[in-house]
Amino acid sequence: MASDFTPSNPGALFSASKLATVTPSDSTDLGAVRALFVGGAGVINVLAQGDSSPVQITVPAGTLLPIFASKVYATSTTATLIVAMY
Repeated sequence: MASDFTPSNPGALFSASKLATVTPSDSTDLGAVRALFVGGAGVINVLAQGDSSPVQITVPAGTLLPIFASKVYATSTTATLIVAMY
């Protein structure tokens, strides 16, 4: 298995080699995120890799979203303590 993450390498989802706090932004691209952890309940407005428009998801605290996310928008995001898993 390749060490680099790509959406065509779904086995890469099962481990993260880097974590980063996410500050929601309508312009910042997150890069090759494997999943998002949401520590504080609310709405997360997220764009999945390969999609052209974001989806708003209501999540409880402590949610792991196994999404190949490319962006977490500030607009409409109320969830907190978001961590990107690379």
